[in-house]
Amino acid sequence: MFPVDDVIPDLMRALAAGPNAVLVAPPGAGKTTRVPLALLDAPWRGDGRILVLEPRRLAARAAARRMAETLGETAGGTVGYRVRMESRISARTRVEIVTEGVFTRMIQDDPSLDGVAAVLFDEFHERSLDGDLGLALALDAQAGLRDDLRILVMSATIDGARVARLLGDAPVVESLGRMFPVETHHLPRDGAERMEDAVAAAVRRALAEQPGSLLVFLPGQAEIRRVAERLDGRLPAGVELAPLYGALDFAAQDRAIRPAAEGRRKVVLATSIAETSLTIEGVRVVIDSGLARTPHYEPATGLTRLETRRVSRASADQRRGRAGRTEPGVCYRLWDEGQTNALAPFDRPEILEADLAPLVLDLAGWGVSDPAALSFLDPPPRPAWEEAVALLTRLEALDADRRLTDEGRALGRLGLPPRLGHMMRRAAALGLGGLAGVVAVLLEEPGLGGNDPDLRERLRRLLVARDPRSRDALALAARFARDVGADPETGRGQIEEAGLIAGFAFPDRIAMARGAPGAFVLANGRGGVLDPAESLARAPHLVVAALQGAAENARILTAAPIDRAEIEIHFAAGITDERKIAFDQTTGSVRGRLQRRLGRLVLSDKPLADLPEPGVTAALLAEIRRRGLSSLDLGSADAFRKRLAFLHARFGDAWPDVSDAALEHSLEDWLGPHLAGKRRLDGVDAGLVREALMSLVPWDRREALDRLAPSHFDAPTGSRIPIDYSDPAGPILAIRVQELFGLDRHPSVADGSMPLVVSLLSPAHRPIQITRDLPSFWRGSWRDVRSDMRGRYPRHVWPEDPVAAAPTNRAKPRGPAS
Repeated sequence: MFPVDDVIPDLMRALAAGPNAVLVAPPGAGKTTRVPLALLDAPWRGDGRILVLEPRRLAARAAARRMAETLGETAGGTVGYRVRMESRISARTRVEIVTEGVFTRMIQDDPSLDGVAAVLFDEFHERSLDGDLGLALALDAQAGLRDDLRILVMSATIDGARVARLLGDAPVVESLGRMFPVETHHLPRDGAERMEDAVAAAVRRALAEQPGSLLVFLPGQAEIRRVAERLDGRLPAGVELAPLYGALDFAAQDRAIRPAAEGRRKVVLATSIAETSLTIEGVRVVIDSGLARTPHYEPATGLTRLETRRVSRASADQRRGRAGRTEPGVCYRLWDEGQTNALAPFDRPEILEADLAPLVLDLAGWGVSDPAALSFLDPPPRPAWEEAVALLTRLEALDADRRLTDEGRALGRLGLPPRLGHMMRRAAALGLGGLAGVVAVLLEEPGLGGNDPDLRERLRRLLVARDPRSRDALALAARFARDVGADPETGRGQIEEAGLIAGFAFPDRIAMARGAPGAFVLANGRGGVLDPAESLARAPHLVVAALQGAAENARILTAAPIDRAEIEIHFAAGITDERKIAFDQTTGSVRGRLQRRLGRLVLSDKPLADLPEPGVTAALLAEIRRRGLSSLDLGSADAFRKRLAFLHARFGDAWPDVSDAALEHSLEDWLGPHLAGKRRLDGVDAGLVREALMSLVPWDRREALDRLAPSHFDAPTGSRIPIDYSDPAGPILAIRVQELFGLDRHPSVADGSMPLVVSLLSPAHRPIQITRDLPSFWRGSWRDVRSDMRGRYPRHVWPEDPVAAAPTNRAKPRGPAS
């Protein structure tokens, strides 16, 4: 008996009463293997099949075999499975275990799911992109085509109420499960200690302290290999070391999950693939590194990179629970106990982190261009969605209205990610379909052909490999080739074309060398590096299929060289001839260059003699804006600008705003039209600027300009004295006092509404008095000024009554001073 057996009657009643239900059961409760078999007896099933979706191939195969053994059969009878590169299905199969990706293809091909009675989503808490998509499509099919279709979501740790709402307020059935007690020890590692050393030490300690087999969680394949190297030859007698990760062939995976032989123990070194679904018999000790490697998609670069991150609390609990599946166990955590509360509560759903191009293509095939039309537990992020739409448009899979094209339908039928599907079709048209199929499986299946960064070397190794996993991969590659109408053997002898083939999948990752050996820049602007000792490090051009890391130091994991001629011929649609016109600081003039570009890559760069006038003007204006208006030699234009500023301040918006901010904001409008024929900044002289500023004044106001804000004051002597409009306190007239004799009214501007600030000067042009009321000055202060000035300047006229005196700008030729 399994704990879930106690709630199966409740589950049967729920699914008899309505189409949907949620089952929440902890690890070890038996939901994966017991529930599908129990549903075979449900009256509503008829003779329909029950589909059980698993996130991973390993879990799907293991669950099918365990259920078949329960019935005394082998997989392929009543219970079968269908995963990538392997299928065990027959006409007798009624419970079919499939991976989530396979289900997406099934429902796309047959939206009504003919012959299917129920779809069970197992381990839904992993929230894979395919799982979320599969559930959305199943709910849509149920609503529009199959109201009799049963949908059951099963999970170990999930917000059951939230999922139930998504399923139309479906009932939630919960199994308490049976978890044997697990004792937890914390072994925090020193900051300077390598994680692999700490794990190896914990394994040796656990083997000495505890009976039973061990399950060790590590972030990835590389860490598994390094820990295995540290344990090699240092394990007690009778202890077997077994790696477990997705890239292993099926036989090696099966060896890892089988129980240890009688009298022996096993140390399974696994990635997070072993967190759920699998029960590895005999394991009662878990060692958790606390790390996981997960894909993270960057819409800005169009790249998915693997990141090593701390696990969530939910994942840590799942891992710990593996020790208590069949008996009391022990868990060693390689972090401090207090750090557990700092972990994120749950893993982020893949739909929030992944490349959404496959999702967009699948939904377009479903007839949906807006994800809001379907029921997602978490809607796809808009930036990643738009990036995916842009990619599919470039691949001609979507038209301008985001509808599926014939190319898009062809890509959808291939069952490959859109990039690889497009690669297959383009390569097949060149007679390279067979080799492209091998490239596709290499890029889809990490570890095939080894880990050499040179894609050509991995192809050579895979093509001569004889192990079962490689044989299965080559069979899949042949199927890919046939799917695009190519002979699987075509192109296999042209391994040097691997870069061109990869370029069809990753045109945005065509790269150019950028200086030191091993340094490259990609068409999407990203930087990548290779070890300078690698054979590819001195290639002038590469196609980068995989990177790891961020920014300029991303490590190139997989790449192949490509010829410049191939880029020009086969990627011409993405190449643009761009005229780059910019201000050259060295020469102080606008220069032009003709650049041939592929994305961010500059394929060629030549001087451009014939510069288009609008581009030159724009470059000059950009430089003026960068430097600021003060960088211009305004000369007389500065005085004119100050007159306009005075009028704007005095009369408001009837006159233009000529402040720095306003003029810099509207440079294109007032200055731009006057820059025709100019290439140098020193060609923008005061006369040009004054003319440009004048253009801001409407024609019907230009006469008023000189009346309201005259540039000069016409003195009684006939002199034209400039008026200074720079002082916020008001315009200033600096004039020798003798030139105002006979004037009995104060000088003013703005139709007499604004008295000038008159700075009265001595014959030597030194200030002697400032006044805003000249008549009052004549009647008052003039007497003291006259007395002082007569002694200093005896050869000039200093009358007692200046109003009655004649103005003058000359000294007396002879005689005593008056």
